[in-house]
Amino acid sequence: MTAPASLRERTLRWVSAARPKTLPLAITPVMGALLLALADTGRLAPLTALATLLAAAGIQIGTNLHNDAADFERGTDTEHRLGPPRASAQGWFTSAQVKRAAHIAFLTSFVLGLLLVLRGGWPILLLGLAAIAAGYAYTSGPRPIAYGPYGELYVLCFFGIAAVAGSYYLQTLTLSAGAISLGIALGLPAAAVLLLNNYRDFDTDRAAGRRTLCHMLGRPAARRVYAGLVLAPIPLLLLGGLPGWTWPVLAALPAALWLIRQLAASEGRALNGLLARTAQYQALLVALYALGLVLGWIAHLLRG
Repeated sequence: MTAPASLRERTLRWVSAARPKTLPLAITPVMGALLLALADTGRLAPLTALATLLAAAGIQIGTNLHNDAADFERGTDTEHRLGPPRASAQGWFTSAQVKRAAHIAFLTSFVLGLLLVLRGGWPILLLGLAAIAAGYAYTSGPRPIAYGPYGELYVLCFFGIAAVAGSYYLQTLTLSAGAISLGIALGLPAAAVLLLNNYRDFDTDRAAGRRTLCHMLGRPAARRVYAGLVLAPIPLLLLGGLPGWTWPVLAALPAALWLIRQLAASEGRALNGLLARTAQYQALLVALYALGLVLGWIAHLLRG
């Protein structure tokens, strides 16, 4: 009989189940929106920013946990899985326990969202409810988003456009073309992460009945789509009407080309590292845009 896990081991397993490595995909768009709002208005609402970051992280964690349990129940996660271990499939917790944790994460985001509604009004309420519903629908219901060809579009909309536009609106109570451009630019590498995940799991997903965009395109075409998803943000950030200096984002081009080459040369579990690097690439874009803002402010001060 297997000895019961210690409190420390159970805690580490829950942390692993939440998939903390995916959190930058939720947090980075919010950080980008905060930078844009600061550049446009010269001020931030810090408590609103903190609540927005926590709510976004909660939705990401809830989606991850619900995905963990739902994939196990559908038989998608098997011993042939190439990705990191999943809590339900490993038997660390029952799928009911993992789903309960997902409900708690979504509820936490909902409560934080109610606080944000006090500032942003009904548009934020609708956006928050849609994000939570989409988190459940990702792997639930008769036609889960993750099991069809629209997963990348879902990620672009919710982890790109909605995340940036909603966070920007909470700071400024307005929307701008720059916020939409930034949302698309940051949503594209997030979509690339999902495309890469499905590319890695191509064979096991097909055996489980999933028909993702990768299956519709085939692996060679999927590699070309991935290249477009990581390259397109650079001209979008350069030409998207964003305030401040945007030319530092050109420094992301070597990283984008490296990612594209690595995909062509990697397969199986070797793609797990590339998934992390693709998520980091999204953060790199925001960091380079932040650098451009800082350099622009310094130049302005020197001229003044």
